This record gives sequence, C-alpha cells and structure tokens, in this order.
Amino acid sequence: MSAAIASTVLLASGGDCSPTDAHAGSNCGFVPPSLGDFNFKPIFHLGSYGFYKPELLALICAGLVVLFFWSAFRSPRLVPRGVQNIGEVGYLFIRDQIARPMIGKTADRFVPFLVGLFFFIWCMNLMEIIPIAQQPVTAFIAFPASLMIMVYLTYWYQAIKHQGFFGFLKNVVPKGVPWPVMIILVPVEWLRVLIIQPFTLMIRLFANMFAGHLLLATFTLATWYLASATFSVIFAAGSAVMVVVLTAFEMVIQALQAYIFTMLTAQYIGEGVSAGH
Repeated sequence: MSAAIASTVLLASGGDCSPTDAHAGSNCGFVPPSLGDFNFKPIFHLGSYGFYKPELLALICAGLVVLFFWSAFRSPRLVPRGVQNIGEVGYLFIRDQIARPMIGKTADRFVPFLVGLFFFIWCMNLMEIIPIAQQPVTAFIAFPASLMIMVYLTYWYQAIKHQGFFGFLKNVVPKGVPWPVMIILVPVEWLRVLIIQPFTLMIRLFANMFAGHLLLATFTLATWYLASATFSVIFAAGSAVMVVVLTAFEMVIQALQAYIFTMLTAQYIGEGVSAGH
C-alpha cells in the first residue's frame, strides 16, 4: 500500500519523466522548470576547466555587438543609411538620453563604454527568446556579478581620481545635516556606496531575467503538456496565448533591464567624476 502511494506521488511530481515525455492523461505528471534547467554539461574541457553553453552565448553576443558596430562605422558616410543609420540611432540614444543627463560635460568620453555595455546586456537578455539558445545569459548570476565588478571598479577609479579617497567618502554624505543625524547617516551612506548599490545593481538584472525565464518556460511546458489530450486542448490554447503574451512582455523587460543597468552605471560614474552630481 505504501509503495503504491509513493509511486503515485512520484508520478504526480514528474518522477523520472522528462518534460517532453509528460502529457495530460499519461502516467507522467507535469514536470515544471526547475534549477536543474540551469545546469549544463560542459561543451568541452580544457584541463580542469569546462566550457559551458552560457559562456558560448556570451561570446556570441560579444561578437555580434562588435560585428554590428564595425559594420556600421567601418566606412561612415556623412548622410547615414542602412546599418550605419541604426548604429547612430543607438549611439545617440545612449549619449543623449543616458550619458549626458547622468554624467554631465565629460560624458562623451564614457559613451563608447556605455554603448557597449547596453548592447551587450541587451543581446545576452535576448538569448532567452532565440531558438536553440533559449537561455538568458544574465540569468546566471556570475555574468551580472562580473558586469557589476567592472562597473564599480570604473566608478571607484573615477571617484578616487577626481575627489581623492577620503574626499569621495566625505562627498557621498549629504551636507548640511545636523551632527546627531550624521552618526547614523555616515555609516548608512558608506554602506550604500560600498555594498548595497553594487549588490542591487547585480541582483536586479539577475533576478528579473531568472524569474522571467522560469515563468516563460512554465507556460511553454504547460502548453505542450495540455495539448496532448483532447479534453485539455482549450487549456493548452490558453497557455499558448500566455506564451505569446509573456514573450512580448519579456522582450520589453530585456530592453528595460539593459537600459536600467546602463543608466545606473552612468549615474555612478557621474557621482564619481563630479561630487554631488
């Protein structure tokens, strides 16, 4: 009796069935996406180092960004057209809508960095909806963490270069605050700059792409699961509509997260270059 109950529970939770084996009315229960979907076998090994799918996708994205801007500006025309026109639109958007408002008069020298950062993150996010890839690279926390470290090294370098180390720590604290409040405010502001800001910059990008991928994968697998039985076709259709809606929603989120990450990067650089900017 207990063995039968255990077997039923195992089947209801998916058991050893793969998502493609699970169909409504079969002995396999619905197999939802899980953390196991983020575990990949290495494509190849170099000694003890394994090269994995997310790393391949990141390299592809880096190559695509470089190829795109090389194609756009290898022989620029006075009157842009084709790829150059698209490249200039992207460049001017980052310069006029992010860099100059956030950094100020010295913004233009940081624009190439911000342009590369925006399009690289956007491309990695877009891998979620690209056939075969079907995985947002930024849903692996190592990638947002690496970008965050790069951004904060740039931020701190600019801050120390323009303000000095102690001047930087002094300028992050608002002026004109009564001294009793400063007892609490100083450590809070230092904690914000040194720990909270870099952590939230990293986790915001990671959590949005991770959660969005799981949600989209859930409805995709549910469509497959429900479409296999006549009585559940109507539910499968509803799930398929949700896949389309969520895909469109994710496309907005992918661009928005790249924009937010780049905007905050520009804001931090602006604070470093000009105290109280």
